[in-house]
Amino acid sequence: MIFGLACLMLTHTNKAHSVSDGLAKGIGTNEEHKEVTDVGIRFKKLFRRAPRLPPRLSPDEKIIHRNFTGKLNEPNVEEQWKARQQNVKDAFTHAWSGYKKFAMGYDELMPVSRLGVDGLGGLGATVVDALDTAMIMGLDEVVSEAGSWIESHLLDRIRQKGQVNLFETTIRVLGGLLSAYHLSGGDQGMTLAQKGPKPTIYLDIAKNLADRLLSAFTSSPTAIPFSDVVLRDSSAHSAPGGLSSTSEVSTLQLEFNYLSAISGDPKYSTEGMKVLAHLKTLPKTEGLVPIYISPHSGEFSGENIRLGSRGDSYYEYLIKVWLQLRDTQDGNFTYLHDMYEEAMRGVKHMLVQKSIPSELVFVGELPVGPKGYLSPKMDHLVCFLPGTLALGATKGLTKEKAMKDNLLTFEDLENLKLAEDLTKTCFEMYSVTSTGLAPEIAYFHTKDYFESGLDGGNKSSEYVNDIIIKHADRHNLLRPETVESLFVLYRITQDPKYREWGWHIFESFEKYTKVESGGYSSLDDVTTVPPPKRDKMETFFLGETLKYLYLLFGDSSVIPLDK
Repeated sequence: MIFGLACLMLTHTNKAHSVSDGLAKGIGTNEEHKEVTDVGIRFKKLFRRAPRLPPRLSPDEKIIHRNFTGKLNEPNVEEQWKARQQNVKDAFTHAWSGYKKFAMGYDELMPVSRLGVDGLGGLGATVVDALDTAMIMGLDEVVSEAGSWIESHLLDRIRQKGQVNLFETTIRVLGGLLSAYHLSGGDQGMTLAQKGPKPTIYLDIAKNLADRLLSAFTSSPTAIPFSDVVLRDSSAHSAPGGLSSTSEVSTLQLEFNYLSAISGDPKYSTEGMKVLAHLKTLPKTEGLVPIYISPHSGEFSGENIRLGSRGDSYYEYLIKVWLQLRDTQDGNFTYLHDMYEEAMRGVKHMLVQKSIPSELVFVGELPVGPKGYLSPKMDHLVCFLPGTLALGATKGLTKEKAMKDNLLTFEDLENLKLAEDLTKTCFEMYSVTSTGLAPEIAYFHTKDYFESGLDGGNKSSEYVNDIIIKHADRHNLLRPETVESLFVLYRITQDPKYREWGWHIFESFEKYTKVESGGYSSLDDVTTVPPPKRDKMETFFLGETLKYLYLLFGDSSVIPLDK
């Protein structure tokens, strides 16, 4: 959902320009109060080469798909990927069928128990989060079912429900409504959905919800919003302990900016951009920031710095909000790009390490521990970073096109190389386990750290001695970060290995997380076969994970990265 919204506002024609051209315009000023009315840019449609290498097929597939010369028949390669894309579409249909049968109107499905559960405020989060994926896949029946539920029930839920988390509600529900508005033809967007309500229905509900969420901003004594909102009375308060997550307060702006652009009301963007303008002024460690911030003082709290939970999407939104706003006529947002580039330099200087014996590149955490070395811990959430680095380097163009037009700086190329290295590591976090699915957290063998007896279970993996998985971290929540990066890296580099890696991950989801009665379940332990099921299907499995796999296996002109 976050990725989808990053693309929505890039719709007006302009010429591509280099990073240096953008930076030459000067240092950004605090223009956060100005109305965002220009919706961005549109690059010319790109022609993309066919993949350089065919997918790796099983022996049976090789027999079927070879012609009499013994060479792979190229049209059949694309047919193979179309078939694999259909498999993802079938998986979405199976996931939706379980939710519809057992949990319709609840936030999430418990597929093993065949029950619904409200853990996100009771707004039917799966319905809204999954809708744009169904639109992209052309699943008209699902679009009609989800759209009808939203039109009939969601506004009443918003008016009646109690406490919700500002961040979760923004990215899953508000973001879902805005994506549905765009993909159903609103704002002259893509008309991928012929069924369901008119786009204005989604927009009207989005405005009602956002008006209530704004209380998190307006109730706070600083530019940093409170973390929780009571929807029925539009009140807000801080979380227990008084702190907000840095990632949560800085992962609202794509949605609020887009809502201002399509509604014509600047108040949403004004409040959201105040946060980033304030964060610009705070002290940082080589561009890196602590994972907690106080809405009462407006200052960072603590010394923990990581690109995993509570830190991750701060860095992601810096570059994506800059891409969203860089060509608007009423503000200079270069400061966002400056903050992003400084942070990426900090990542490379302070956090990037290599494992032993096989030198996997990973991103550790600060502060340095009592034994004097950087934590070799990396959340699965960090696997958003490769896609973000690649997008930041080429601005959504293919690497080939960007290099041909001399648009990449040395730093862009360096970031793109890091993106490829980290994508490899993220995939190996999957392949090193017995199930082929990644744990929630991995540790890496370094010269300072190693624990024996905690490998992933796949003894044939080349990296079995590089990756350490502690017992408390062996669960898998069906997360999207790695497949999102595979999707972005494939689109930008055109290297078919990223498709192959995505297919291996999808096959493992199918084999170990599918529940026959409907839905897919998160797992308790990816290192054992069969893995025990956790009995939860997160909304992002439909809203993101399956979406990125579907796009990875499909034509690159669908949801292009440079728009």
